[in-house]
Amino acid sequence: MTVSNTEPKLQNNSISALQTNSQYLTIFLTFLLFSSSILHAQDIPSNKSAKLPNSNIQDTLSVNLKPIVEEKNEQAQDTVKTDTLKPPKETLTDIVDYFGEDYVFLNRKENKIYMYNNAYIKYEDMRIDAGLIILDYNKNEVYAKGIDSAGVYSQRPVFVQGANKVEPDSIRYNFNSEKALVYNSRTEQSGFRVIAEVTKKVNDSVVYLRNVKFTTSKNIEDPEYYFYTRKAKFVPKKKIVTGLTNMYIADVPTPVGLPFAYFPLSEDRTSGFILPSFGENNSRGFFLQNGGYYFAINDYLDFTITGDYYTNGSYALRGESSYVVKYKYRGNLSARYENLVQEERGFPNFQQSSIYNIRWTHTQDPKSNPSSRFSASVNLGSSKYFTQSINQTNNASALVNTLSSSISYAKTFEGDPQVNVTLAATHSQNTNTNQISMSLPNLNASVSRIYPFAPKNGTKKGIIQNINFQYDLTAENRIQTVDSLFFKPEMFNSAQIGAQHSIPITTNFKIFKYLSASAGTNFRETWVMKSTRQRYDQNAFDGRGGIVKDTVSGFESYRTYNFSTSLGTTLYGLFNFGNNKKIQAVRHVVRPSLSYNINPAFDRYYDEFIIPDTAEEAAGQIHQYSRFENTLYGPPSKVYSSSIGMSLSNTFEAKVRNRDTTSIEPKKVILLNNLNFSTAYNLAGDSLQWSPVQFSGNIPIIPKLDLNFSGTLDPYALDNNNNKIDVFNIDNGGSLFRLTNANISINYSFSSRDFQSKTRDTDKIENETFRNGGRPDDLFGDAANIYDGRIYDNDDDDTDKTNVDWYNYKIPWDMRFAYTITYGNARRQNEISSQSFMMSTNLELAPRWTVGVSSGYDFKNKGVTLTQFRFQRDLESWQMSFNWTPIGSINTAWYFFIGIKSSMLSDIKYDKRRESDKRL
Repeated sequence: MTVSNTEPKLQNNSISALQTNSQYLTIFLTFLLFSSSILHAQDIPSNKSAKLPNSNIQDTLSVNLKPIVEEKNEQAQDTVKTDTLKPPKETLTDIVDYFGEDYVFLNRKENKIYMYNNAYIKYEDMRIDAGLIILDYNKNEVYAKGIDSAGVYSQRPVFVQGANKVEPDSIRYNFNSEKALVYNSRTEQSGFRVIAEVTKKVNDSVVYLRNVKFTTSKNIEDPEYYFYTRKAKFVPKKKIVTGLTNMYIADVPTPVGLPFAYFPLSEDRTSGFILPSFGENNSRGFFLQNGGYYFAINDYLDFTITGDYYTNGSYALRGESSYVVKYKYRGNLSARYENLVQEERGFPNFQQSSIYNIRWTHTQDPKSNPSSRFSASVNLGSSKYFTQSINQTNNASALVNTLSSSISYAKTFEGDPQVNVTLAATHSQNTNTNQISMSLPNLNASVSRIYPFAPKNGTKKGIIQNINFQYDLTAENRIQTVDSLFFKPEMFNSAQIGAQHSIPITTNFKIFKYLSASAGTNFRETWVMKSTRQRYDQNAFDGRGGIVKDTVSGFESYRTYNFSTSLGTTLYGLFNFGNNKKIQAVRHVVRPSLSYNINPAFDRYYDEFIIPDTAEEAAGQIHQYSRFENTLYGPPSKVYSSSIGMSLSNTFEAKVRNRDTTSIEPKKVILLNNLNFSTAYNLAGDSLQWSPVQFSGNIPIIPKLDLNFSGTLDPYALDNNNNKIDVFNIDNGGSLFRLTNANISINYSFSSRDFQSKTRDTDKIENETFRNGGRPDDLFGDAANIYDGRIYDNDDDDTDKTNVDWYNYKIPWDMRFAYTITYGNARRQNEISSQSFMMSTNLELAPRWTVGVSSGYDFKNKGVTLTQFRFQRDLESWQMSFNWTPIGSINTAWYFFIGIKSSMLSDIKYDKRRESDKRL
């Protein structure tokens, strides 16, 4: 039943008449409505909509007086100036929609509507679902509760208003004041789950709670931990302010208590302070760590600055910023600086040093601008950063010997021909030698291949039509420096500038239908801005005399060219054993290749002088040099070379009868993959004309387990001093070849999931160690920031680990190992130069218990390599981890952590560690 309560606009001359008769009309119409309702009480439908009227008297219902008023107006029209009355404010401003699955009962005496079983009521942005809902017209209130059947309380009310959702035991809501009284409510706000005995909703922005529990546990009925307070004020999406608050674990109160508490609930990023961790270190004293401030600049950019301070004077500063523009690009920039002080000043073990690290990653959405691309991957800083940092432990990155960076911008100019231009800056740093090589900037430009004799239509055929050429340009400013001079003016003193222009001309064609031939020449011009001049100075080197090298600034250039051709084909051999055999056939694929290269001698770019007879050493000798020595691209070759190269590639495959009897086709198995041999013969040489034979191959053993091998075979013999001589080894009483070096490596990873019937996609491994140039796995242990021992990065980890079957026979595990051995015999040493085995495994003993170990053994040095034990416990809302490194390149270290998973409460934790002596 829908009743309108819209008041009409009245004229002055009809006001008194209406006031006189309004009460009689209301009583009369109410009587008619009640009479009609009583007569049709059994025909009330289960789904109704009602709009309650506004009335100053306690009528059971109000009706629309508009037709009566309009009729009066039509009979009392005069020329008096009209006026209007402002209608009273309506109690309800929208339709009230209600429903009950079993029945909807209207009690005329109480003026209430009862809705039972899967009932709901909707008004504006408010909706209540419950087992029983009572709508009181007298008080303009709604009361909702669940259904208690056989001691089971079901269909609890669900109150939703806007974005807020509350699940209480019962609820009262007033339409006039929009206030609500909720009993035993359960709601979630910004990751917090709130359980309150009594909740009073004053308005949309203020809620008062009594006897409240706050937790991040997913088990809201029986949380494993919570914060309890007697009174609290809740502002949705903004904050929770409480009085005396105490922490409970498993319903047991703990000594952790606060006189008041403040929980921010903002869904948007907001600026604010980052609380530091505190503790004690044996060599640095007490400390505050990872404290700072977070700046939420806008929706696309933020900035975090944190720092550490130790009472012995050590400190660290870190700044990190993330940025993103949707559908265009995203990136992250961080800079870290640490001033490290060991022991106290004045003591013999006192030591002070500073380290830093800069990282920047930038990726562009490929669809944003396909013809223009910018990317960055920067990782540079002190060579000892990963071994000495006091804020992280990263054994895998500490064992990586190289740091590398690259920043590039590429632009493609469409057309015929297409032009590609790349401007880049690169950096490579050896952490062992502290040597740094930078290219800043680096320009690469190329013009796509041009076929001047190609037909306008159809495919290119023959040697003439396939002739093509292109143009390539490489220019750079290369800087060689050391770690101690990085970012200082001295690093630019040895900068070298140069460019190379290259025009390759090639063609390809068929010979006798089955032979593929190619030929080409390459013209190259090299530019340098610095060259070298050499002379003999008798007064140099404290009067001892010697060759002096002078660097001359100015433009210099030289030109080179060469010619090459190749011939190759593919041969197939098939050995059939019969369809009734287990191995039905074996196929051998051979790809032989023959090439010829000729490089003229460019001795015109070499100068010479005679060392005078007065020199004590090498008197009268002719010294030859090139002014392009020690330049960016080096000098051209002064030796004429003409050589024939030979290579042979082999692949062995087999057809094996499939174990699946329903399969029609046999199974293809690779027996030997890419068994390659290569060598060369120098036509211009007088001795040692044959180059050593290089070989490599791959043998698939089982799925995901391949044996990779490589080596070198030398045909020449050694003399008594182990020097190579121009005599074949077989003519010297030996074998046809000498195995001078060889390498075998095996990498394998598998897990319990590989033995399950369901297939899975290959895991994409991406971590910090891999970005730093190390292994993507955990063979050298996991990397973790100190005092942030969180195992799970995702707060909403919904993995179900309560399956009882796991306790019976399913114990998830994974394992990976790597084995490598290197053999050396270039000078008859006949030794294993290196041999090591590394392994890593993780075992989930129980649904929430995981143990792992990473270790290895060095057979050459007869010792255990870096070893790490990992113990991890998922405590539902909490997590616990313990990492122990008993053996490694650094001293024994361990780290224990227990804390709440949620990032909102990440400061509630306990951690303890023993830091290794990073000076070793």
